[in-house]
Amino acid sequence: MAQASAERSYPPPPASEPLWPAQATVLAAIVLQFTLPERLTVGPTWLVPSLEGALLIGMFFATPSRLEHESPVRRRAVIGLTAFVSTANIYSLGALTHYLLHHELLREKHTPRDLIVAGVLIWLTNFLIFGLWYWEIDRGGPGRRAAGHDGPPDFLFPQMTDDKIEPRDWRPQFVDYLYVSLTNATAFSPTDTMPLTPMAKIVMGVQSLVSLVTLGLIISRAVNIL
Repeated sequence: MAQASAERSYPPPPASEPLWPAQATVLAAIVLQFTLPERLTVGPTWLVPSLEGALLIGMFFATPSRLEHESPVRRRAVIGLTAFVSTANIYSLGALTHYLLHHELLREKHTPRDLIVAGVLIWLTNFLIFGLWYWEIDRGGPGRRAAGHDGPPDFLFPQMTDDKIEPRDWRPQFVDYLYVSLTNATAFSPTDTMPLTPMAKIVMGVQSLVSLVTLGLIISRAVNIL
């Protein structure tokens, strides 16, 4: 009788992870926040981008190039500021919805094209920020994953279910979480990667709702105005 193949071990062995994809995502979110109309931002237009800039600088000094070990302070700072930016983006969506329904931005000489652009910017920020959310919450965060101290998985990736597709020591990288965010924002539901924990389901549900409102209400209403 042929010997059965070894089962996939968990967690995978330690593997460092580059930080620049997450830093580039934060930088892109800063640019998007600066381009929103002032009435759609929380506080002054510089407030949220400044906090995102502080997050970017903190990420660089905590881990200049590669994640190799756990950093509870870095993780708490990233989660806290990511939560703030998520809240600010949801506020922008609510404000745009209000002004669009009452035509207030149009009275302020904003064109219908401006409304479409603002909706797209909010959707893009939603996509980028939730990619950071998934990267930070899965298995206890990127630091624990890099050190090989993974907690229970929050997401079930296709590569985790078939040893013939990927090696048994496969672990998700930032681009995998960004792709999960993209598919969830466009399909309004999980596609090939399933949430396993209550936290993962809550975060994915919030993103789906924000994306649905943005695409279904804001952009469609702006197109009707055109």
